[in-house]
Amino acid sequence: MFCGSCMHDNTWARALHDHGCEISLIPTYTPIRVDEDNISNHRVFFGGINVYLEHRYRFWQSLPNWMTGWLDAPWLINMATKFSVSNDAKQLGDLTIDMLEGESGPQRKEVEQLAQYLAQLKPDVVCFSNALLVGVIHRLREAYSGKIVCTLQGDDIFLESLPESYRERCIQLISEKSREFHGFLVHSNYYRDFMSEYLSLPKENFRRIPLGIDLTGHDGEPNDRGNEVYRVGYFARICPEKGLHNLISAFRELHKKHPNCRLLAGGYLGKRDEQYALETFISAADLGDAFQYIGSPESHEEKVKFLKSLDVLSVPTDYLEPKGISILEAIANGVPVVQPRHGAFPELIEATGGGLLYEPNDVESHVRCLEELMEDTERRRKIAAAGHQRVRELYSPEVLARETVIALESL
Repeated sequence: MFCGSCMHDNTWARALHDHGCEISLIPTYTPIRVDEDNISNHRVFFGGINVYLEHRYRFWQSLPNWMTGWLDAPWLINMATKFSVSNDAKQLGDLTIDMLEGESGPQRKEVEQLAQYLAQLKPDVVCFSNALLVGVIHRLREAYSGKIVCTLQGDDIFLESLPESYRERCIQLISEKSREFHGFLVHSNYYRDFMSEYLSLPKENFRRIPLGIDLTGHDGEPNDRGNEVYRVGYFARICPEKGLHNLISAFRELHKKHPNCRLLAGGYLGKRDEQYALETFISAADLGDAFQYIGSPESHEEKVKFLKSLDVLSVPTDYLEPKGISILEAIANGVPVVQPRHGAFPELIEATGGGLLYEPNDVESHVRCLEELMEDTERRRKIAAAGHQRVRELYSPEVLARETVIALESL
């Protein structure tokens, strides 16, 4: 799938490169898939096939690299992921603990390879993309004398999905090992406050940097499309936590009052969430052709075309979102958003002025905001224009790179 964190990290790396930094974007588990120029390294560390085999068959840990290294080939990992591969936390408790144990666990060979590679690379700073890689840090601190920071961007979502018998142990391991980081990067004040308490980490070690999106190709403009049909959109992964079912509930009430509206949903649907999608689509059967799922756009151009076709976008997440890339992308194309007043959304809306906030879990409040933008076309256009401009001022790659350098220097 197109992973929002992977895409943002790729944009981030390109922005730092253009800013004059030397940058290496190192994939773990699998090669990354993005809808822009991919600048990640060819080599994959902690290749998913070997990580699984080391977890499943303990003898695999003692095999020499010449026997196992070929399984880390990107083409082979990509081929393997076309089959039934699970990233469902409910099935990955044991493997998560193995990864967090680092050099004392079954992935010690993978830990050593990454630590030695980074030590030889000799960067000024190493930035982990998430806390679930923290098993590497102790060995890395022994092999490498530079600064090590960690970006936190949704780690709790995975951890909270673990069975209770594993969850507390994993949080404990991350909390203990994370004390070896020199600092942490987050994209919202909300997530700084939340994760400092969740992992028992000092708040003064956190630095907030803005999200950044590559605005190339995002050529949508604020306008009143002038069509009789009001098009409400959803663009995110099709899964319970992203809340398509919430939007369908709100849209149903809107449609009763305004039959000339349509709901279009786009986004990746993985095997884990097929049952959820089936139940959600069945629940929307009463809407007839007023609801349509368009699938997952295959390219950046298709994604932008979809966003530009909307009058408003809403991704009513159940969980407290730490980022909100799709929200920024919609606003960047002149499409106002309607979001729940929780997580990072209030900060994004306040900064951009590109949407409205409704009270979480309040269908009436949700409908009222959607209807308000439907009936007041002039206000919708003004909100869209404000957001369109502010995204370019505050969330460009250039701003992201500059603020990153400032944050890292302060640490």
